[in-house]
Amino acid sequence: MPPAPDTALSSPETDDADTQTIVTSGIQPSGRLHLGNYFGAIRRHIALQKEAHEALYFIVNYHAMTTVQDPEALREHTLDVALDYLALGLDPDEATLFVQSDVPQVAELTWVFLNLLPTSRLEKGVAYKEKVAEGLTPNAGLFTYPVLQAADILAYDAPPAGAELRVPVGRDQRQNIEVARDVARRFNNTFCEKGAPLFPVPEAEILDDVATVPGLDGRKMSKSYDNTIGIFDEGDTLEEKVYSIVTDSAPLDEPKDPEADNVFALIKLFAPDEKREEIAEQYRAGGYGYGHAKDALLGMIEAHFAKARQRRKELVEREDYVRDVLREGAKKARERAEALMAKVRKRVGLVTSA
Repeated sequence: MPPAPDTALSSPETDDADTQTIVTSGIQPSGRLHLGNYFGAIRRHIALQKEAHEALYFIVNYHAMTTVQDPEALREHTLDVALDYLALGLDPDEATLFVQSDVPQVAELTWVFLNLLPTSRLEKGVAYKEKVAEGLTPNAGLFTYPVLQAADILAYDAPPAGAELRVPVGRDQRQNIEVARDVARRFNNTFCEKGAPLFPVPEAEILDDVATVPGLDGRKMSKSYDNTIGIFDEGDTLEEKVYSIVTDSAPLDEPKDPEADNVFALIKLFAPDEKREEIAEQYRAGGYGYGHAKDALLGMIEAHFAKARQRRKELVEREDYVRDVLREGAKKARERAEALMAKVRKRVGLVTSA
């Protein structure tokens, strides 16, 4: 995945012995969540919490530090992500939610991994080069970002020997998963007896069906492009954004190709099949303007997130509850990560007095 993505990683582990699946996934607190986050990851995360044997979802605030260096903003964004996930349906009884920095073992494992990789391996990172070209400061955190991601993938105790660690990613994220594969092999070859690896080599599962959500300007919706529609935008803010979506200049009466329109691309994400086809036919018939389409889209967004918005308003008044959820989640995650790190320390020769 790219060095500063809106969404981070997602890793189901399958234990063939009992067909149990563990899902780990993270999202970066670099700003308020938007429709691209929702349709690209969050909706799937909420569904997986009921399908998986165990689900661990973490807010990757270490990753966010590569681009967010305002402490108040980072704290606010971190709590916002927790609020958003809980409002959208994450159930603390079904899934574990925690903050990345509450699990220090991840940073510890990152350091171990950094000492196994030559700098030339990271210099090949296309995503790093792209971010620097976009104007981001080429700091060491940005450069070593894929190594921290590798620790995120591998930190929560290794599955049994022979089990598979699968990492669902988009095609543009595949290179960073290769870093995780590389470092897992290097650790196993350096510190483990032959035939007894500690880390599984993760497999990239390319997701071709993940929705690409267009932003207001037609490019991929992303905070870095400032072209997002927030999940919890409402009122005048939401209306202004929806009506600012870029379209062509075709007149009202002219037939239009729905598949070439940014507004219809968003409508498809919300509308059931029958409604989607009905609107598509109106595009093709003519007499249906982009204003009509934007009216329809606005109504769909408001209806889809109405319950979540109300739930979020209630949670804002219960910050102690939100923090308790994060605290309990971190405790569970640390237990898993410490079980793994105890094995790592023993193998690399780190002496501990505790």
